[in-house]
Amino acid sequence: MAQLSFRNITALAPMVRVGTLPMRLLALDYGADVVYCEELIDIKMAQCERVVNEVLHTVDFVAPDERVMFRTCEKEKERVVFQMGTADPDRALIVAKLVEKDVAAIDVNMGCPKEYSTKGGMGAALLSDPDKIVAILRTLVTGVSIPVTCKIRILPTVEETVSLVRRIEETGVAAVAVHGRLREERPRHPLHCDFIKAVAEAVSVPIIANGGSLDLVKTNADIEEFKKKTGSSSVMLARAAMWNVSVFSRSGPFPLEKVMEDYLKYAIRYENHAFNTKYCLCQMLRDKVESPQGKLLQAAQTHADISAAFGLQQFCQQTEDELQKKRSELQGDCPPDALRMEGDVSTMAVKFIRSEETRQGGEICDSV
Repeated sequence: MAQLSFRNITALAPMVRVGTLPMRLLALDYGADVVYCEELIDIKMAQCERVVNEVLHTVDFVAPDERVMFRTCEKEKERVVFQMGTADPDRALIVAKLVEKDVAAIDVNMGCPKEYSTKGGMGAALLSDPDKIVAILRTLVTGVSIPVTCKIRILPTVEETVSLVRRIEETGVAAVAVHGRLREERPRHPLHCDFIKAVAEAVSVPIIANGGSLDLVKTNADIEEFKKKTGSSSVMLARAAMWNVSVFSRSGPFPLEKVMEDYLKYAIRYENHAFNTKYCLCQMLRDKVESPQGKLLQAAQTHADISAAFGLQQFCQQTEDELQKKRSELQGDCPPDALRMEGDVSTMAVKFIRSEETRQGGEICDSV
């Protein structure tokens, strides 16, 4: 299998609570070349067991409390990038090797400014410790067989930023995503395209420009202009994609109603957590969240409730019935939670039940 290239691509950015399997698959459908999962913390992932889910045809990484921390499938295998939050080279390698056979690349989050990331020395906290950045990336590059990348924010000066990226390049990474804002800046602050351009001109490793959703990228046609403005190899989109993921389509944008229905179908098909589905749909509705449909969505507690707001009750019921039938057939005489051993692989039918209360404030981490 050819390794994933990061040149001349458009990518779905890693977004907390947004970048789960339904959104990633939909982004690929609409034309994204590469999709990043939401940041997943190394300590939690290191405790997970890899489980083949024969009901959903997915690979699930299941925590000791049976929560599914990461779910992926064959459709995205060659184009999904696993992003982790880490501050420890050895633990990062443990996680990377755990998921190595099921993803196309490994990314280290070095740009998230939120406290839940930085308080453990992860995310943007790494920007003040270049030696640790180098140690983590070198350990990963030499320890796994798939590409390794990282995502950073800019430093106070162009010179400092270029110097850091040059050090990162020397580790052998396949690409560097650069969010053109300082650690303390937020989407309301102007994007520093000149910093991204200076970095792109100073190194040969592909630079992925990030941060233009509010001001510079509103439609697919804007992507190429943003790429030229930053001199980057590629472009990564977060908020523009969160609001309407058909921004990746050259034929788009498509009506939001269609995009939301397509998203909901994937969420039902892959048993996404209903509250996560609800959160993502509310982000798409934006200022229409107080509309009659929006109020129905906000009151929803299950996928059946959510489907009623979109006229997809029949699809939801039929899909859930089919999955339950398959689950029953596979379980046979085995208890519902029984693990079946097939060689060195544990197989178990599981649902996506990761609690949404574990995320703080529902904010999008290090995205635009």
